[in-house]
Order: sequence, then structure tokens, then C-alpha cells
Amino acid sequence: MSHKTPKKEVTTMRHLVPVLLLLTGAPVPAGGHGAHAGGGVGGVMEVIGQHQWLLCIATAAFAVAVLHTFCVGKFRSIGDSAPEGSIKENVFHLLGEVEAVFLLWSAVALAALACWLGWGNAVAYVESRNYTEPMFVFVIMTVAATRPVIDAVQFLIRGFSRALFFLPRETAFFFSALFVGPLLGSFVTEPAAMTVTALVLKRQYYDRGLSRPFMYAVLGVLFVNVSIGGVLTHFAAPPVLMVAGTWGWDSDPTFMFRTFGYKAMLAVALNTAALCVLFRLQLRSLGRRTDSDVHNGDAAAMAAPLWVIAAHIGFLVFTVVHVHHSKMFMGSFLFFLAFVFVTQEFQERLKLRESLLVAGFLAGLVTLGGLQQWWLEPVLGSLNAFPLFLGATGLTAVTDNAALTYLGSLVPGLSARMKYALVAGSVTGGGLTVIANAPNPAGYSILNPSFCGEERGMTGISPLGLVAAAVVPTLIAGCCFWLLPALW
Repeated sequence: MSHKTPKKEVTTMRHLVPVLLLLTGAPVPAGGHGAHAGGGVGGVMEVIGQHQWLLCIATAAFAVAVLHTFCVGKFRSIGDSAPEGSIKENVFHLLGEVEAVFLLWSAVALAALACWLGWGNAVAYVESRNYTEPMFVFVIMTVAATRPVIDAVQFLIRGFSRALFFLPRETAFFFSALFVGPLLGSFVTEPAAMTVTALVLKRQYYDRGLSRPFMYAVLGVLFVNVSIGGVLTHFAAPPVLMVAGTWGWDSDPTFMFRTFGYKAMLAVALNTAALCVLFRLQLRSLGRRTDSDVHNGDAAAMAAPLWVIAAHIGFLVFTVVHVHHSKMFMGSFLFFLAFVFVTQEFQERLKLRESLLVAGFLAGLVTLGGLQQWWLEPVLGSLNAFPLFLGATGLTAVTDNAALTYLGSLVPGLSARMKYALVAGSVTGGGLTVIANAPNPAGYSILNPSFCGEERGMTGISPLGLVAAAVVPTLIAGCCFWLLPALW
């Protein structure tokens, strides 16, 4: 049921900001402050574009947010040293949540918009953004992180590992997890692939005390493999999804596989094989956990029946099919919650908090990213093919790769070679940082607790450690994408 805000209340809100500015002695901008000052949703960007300093503030907020992600470990340490339960502890723990960073700094940018252009234009700007992807990631991460789905994925991984009979059992399972899991992203979307693969790795390996170099190496390969593993189809990887319709890549079902897909499969295999060789001794010492080792308590003995697993897969598929229709997949999610309640004897705790944090991270990124077009678009438009490939790989480290390809799709007259270079570079660099690829916060949220512990001297995933771990897999992926030709 919708409720209309009383006209008197709307008028009061429209004039609240100017009154506050007058009381503080600040200049009140001309041209009105209401929601219609910029011509509604379609004209709000034109209004914002007339005030270059507002765009500079938004870019500064974006840059500070990126720097903030490198300081979350320090903030958590300050929070840990504060008195338990104090405001200081809670504030610094909040600042130490990497998933909250972009949401916090997007609020700063919106506050600047509201103070200068009025609350109505700030609301109009938010309404002009598309938040379907954060909503989708929230739903898909919650559904994919359930025990029946994880058990189904582990069954697939075990099945594939049996085909690798020439490898030791524990190495075959590890290879399968980092090969099959990321490539599933081309069919169940990358956020779902990241969630299930990260959970499998956490249960099978991270929870058992890996060495620090091995932990970061696995993390780097996971992020890079998931970023490139979704390009076998046109609907699964966010950077591809943003341009497939505009550039006509969805008209030929074989285009993505012959142009990107087989190269991604080779890069994923090479990255995973290199990791298996480098840490082969550690893998042999670990072995592979059984299901009874992974699940504790009474739940260990209660495997989900086939009909429960099938229902979870059904909800997952329905969400993927309706990825562009938030009302449909959110409605389905309500039925999913009811189903989980009814079958709770076969369920574990839903990861609602973790999923909400990741969705908030992406929502903040969408909000801030929409104000970066003024400098990103000229940069992309001034490069040739190979410099564009390298530039897209580097820029992806400091901005979401889906936002990067979307802005590139707005540049007129791009050749087929330039389009390929932009998308290939965007997915290649998608594993370098947490913000580089939309599914990365999901993997970060799941695996970050494994990087915390005084006995290891670690306070969480280090951004620099992630960059260092992802450099070699990124180079391998880049070579595959740039040096190999299309199949036909």
C-alpha cells in the first residue's frame, strides 16, 4: 500500500535546507530546492553537472572510501582496545567493516548534494540509480549460502574430482573447487558462485588453519577466477551484463564462449594448477574433510533430502532467471524464507546479516559510482585498444568493473576491438581489490573471519595482501585474454 506524503510536509522539507543554510550564514543557491528543480529523475544529473565542485566532492568521497578500505584493520584494532560495550568500541568496529565503507561515504556525498541542491534533488538522484544488483546480490547470496545448496555444489565438485584420477585425492578436490566453482558463475551468476565456492573453501580448508601465504594465495586465485569465470555467457558477469544488450552480444549464443569463454576456462585452469603445484605439500597434509567433519552437532547426521535440495535449487534458478525484475525475485525470496522456516530441521542459520552488509556495500558503490562519470568517460574515450585494456585492468582496482563497462558503453563510436579491450580488462582486474567486482564483498564477508586471530597476528584480510596475491593470477588471465584469438 502506498502512502502520499501530505503537501504541507513536502513543502516543509523543501524549505528546511535553505533555512538551515541561512541560519549558518551559507549562501542559498538559486533555482529551487525541490524534487522538480532538476526536472525530476531525468534532469537531476544535468543539475548536478552544473556544479563541478559537487562532482569533485563526490570524487573525493570516492577516493577517501577507497583509502578507508585499506584502514579497516586499524579501525578494528582501535575498537578492540576500547572498553567493551562503549560507543567508541561500536563506532570503530563499524568503521572497521569494509562492507559499510562505501555506504558511509555515499551518505557524505548525498549530504553535500542535499545541502546545496536541496533534499528533493538528492532524493531524485537516488531514484535515478539502479539498485537492482545490490538487491539481487542480497537474495542470491542468502539462498546460495544455505546448507542444501552448498551440499549440492560439493557433490558436483566431488564428482568432477573423481574424473581427475591421476591426481592425489585431496589435490583433485581442491582443484575442482577452484575450477568448477568459479565457472558455475556463468550459469548461476558470479555472486552465487562466489558464495558457494568461498563457503566450500572455508569449510574444507580455511577452518583448519592454513599457513598465511596459502590463505592469501587461495584468496587471490578465488577472486580472479570468479571474476573471469562468468564470461562464458552474457547474463552472469556484471561487467558483461551491463553492455551485452547495448552492443548486441546477447544476439549470438556462441559469441561469449568463442570470444571470451574458452580463454577464461584456460586461465582458471592455469591459475588453479599453479596453486596446486606451489602448495602441494600443504594440500597433502590436509586431506579432504567429510561431511561429518564439516557439520557439527545433530545437524551433522541430518542430511537434507533430495526434495529440499531441489527446492533450494529451484529458488536459486528462479532468482537468476528474473535477475532484472526485483519485484519478482524479492517476492520469491519471501516464499523462500517461509520454506526455510518449515524445513528448519535441515537448515543452518541464514546469512542475512552478511548478505545485507554486502548489499549495502554495493548500494554505496552504485550511489558514489554514478557521480564519477565526469572523469571516467574522458579517460576511457582517450585510449587505444591495448592501453584501454591495461587502463581498464588498473581502473577496475579502484572502481567496480560493472560501472566501468557501463560508462564505456556510453562512449560513442567504440570499435569492436575497443569494446573487447574494455570488457576483457575489466574482468581481468576484477580480483585485485574487494571493490573491483560485485561478488568480491561476498567472498570477503565469508572468508575474512579466517584471517582474524591474535595467534596469527592478523586482524582481517589486508588489502595490500590481496593485491599481492592476485597479481600473478591477474597476469595469467590478462595474457590469455589478450594473446589468444577468438575461436571463429
